Amino acid sequence: MPFPLQRPRRLRQSPAMRRLVAETRLHPSELILPAFIKEGADEPLPIASMPGVVQHTTDSLKAAAAEAAELGLGGIMLFGVPETRDATGSAGLDPQGVLNRAIADVKAEVGDGLLVMSDLCLDEFTDHGHCGVLREDGAVDNDATLEIYGQMAVAQAEAGADVLGPSGMMDGQVRVIREALDAAGHTDAVIFAYAAKYSSAFYGPFRDAVDSQLTGDRKTYQMDAANRTEALREVCLDLEEGADMVMVKPAMAYLDIVRDVAETADVPVSAYQISGEYAMIEAAAAQGWIDRRAAIAESVLSIRRAGAGSVLTYYAAELGRWIKEGSL
Repeated sequence: MPFPLQRPRRLRQSPAMRRLVAETRLHPSELILPAFIKEGADEPLPIASMPGVVQHTTDSLKAAAAEAAELGLGGIMLFGVPETRDATGSAGLDPQGVLNRAIADVKAEVGDGLLVMSDLCLDEFTDHGHCGVLREDGAVDNDATLEIYGQMAVAQAEAGADVLGPSGMMDGQVRVIREALDAAGHTDAVIFAYAAKYSSAFYGPFRDAVDSQLTGDRKTYQMDAANRTEALREVCLDLEEGADMVMVKPAMAYLDIVRDVAETADVPVSAYQISGEYAMIEAAAAQGWIDRRAAIAESVLSIRRAGAGSVLTYYAAELGRWIKEGSL
């Protein structure tokens, strides 16, 4: 048999060669760290279903943000866990509420050295755990929720958030938020829309992280996992309404959607490696079934390769350290 003329293996024969021809690389500026702050906590509280992730105190959150800035991460996305909740999520509007205080504290800590991002949703703040207020029949009232989102956006911007992340999947949310921000003089506040957010089985550990009060599910407003074309419709609507960046969530089980959105959107595209994806890697690594470091790097690299310009991942700081050390 004739020997092959084309030998792709030539370009894989050493680490130096593989570095030279690598098509996708990881950089700290492409990584965004999600972080939780627990109102009233005296010390960081471990989240059992997410080993290595905690509900922060003010001091530990500021330290995490300072490290993120020092590592050159792209940003930190803040989630608040309040002590008390009610039907309308009023703690999310309170300037002295846990999330708005955290935004101000982190902004004071890092200044312009790190983008301070805030989750804009009611699920952490409602006593029923849904992302909006409820009608008498128990269904989420889309339009009544929008009014609260507008107020919440202004409160977060006034606290100092650089980037607002509306994640509730209410129809029209980006338009209402943009109008509210502009009317309040926050024309420079960036809207980072959770544009294609699916109703996923992989959110379970996140609900531990925010002490979620949810009963039932969010299938009437989050996207159906069976649908692909609908994601592009959602993204296009958010762009028409004024989104500055868009996100796909979850990431790893939806890499086809990440690719579709990256090929369609004319704004920066991100994806969120969510709690369940993190927890699976940690659980398998704890059993010795996978190489933890290699699995972390490969999983995040796959999201970037699919087309995400940035990735929200609980591994952001750890990856940033490895990249800085040159050990990745």
